Amino acid sequence: MKFSTRIDTAMPAGNLFDIAGDFCRSERALSARGVLVRRIEPTEEPGAGPGWELEFNWRGQRRTMRLAVTRFDRPSQIGLEGPSDQFDLAINMTVVDLSRAKSRLLFETEVRPRNMRARLLLQTAKLGKAQLDRKYDQRIADFLTHLRAA
Repeated sequence: MKFSTRIDTAMPAGNLFDIAGDFCRSERALSARGVLVRRIEPTEEPGAGPGWELEFNWRGQRRTMRLAVTRFDRPSQIGLEGPSDQFDLAINMTVVDLSRAKSRLLFETEVRPRNMRARLLLQTAKLGKAQLDRKYDQRIADFLTHLRAA
C-alpha cells in the first residue's frame, strides 16, 4: 500500500532539504512523540549503513522497527527502508525547487506485508484508504512543522 503527499513551503529547496535531512532533529521529534530511538552506527555493525531501531506503541502493542538510510543525494532525495515484525517499509523524500523562495517536499511511504496476517490487515485498511490518506497528509505536515520549529 502506498501513501504519498506533497507539501509546498515558502523556503528555498536547500533549506527544506537540510531540515528533512537533519536526522538528529528527527530523532528528537520522534522521541517527543513517545518513540524510543536508538541510532545504529555503521561502525557498530559491519556491512550496515546508518540507521535506527525504533520502538513505539501502536494499537496497544509494543512494535519494533529498524530503518536504514538507503539513499542520501544531497540536493534532492533521501530514502529509508526497513523491516518491522509484520511489514517492510520504504520512505522516500524528494525536494523539488519551485522557485528561489519556494520548494515542495514529496513524501512517499510504501508498506509491504511480510506475512498473511499483515496482508489481511492491509486489505482491510484499503477499505478506508481515503481517511488514511487524510490522516497521513496531516501527520506529515505536522511533523514537518515540528521539525521547522525545532
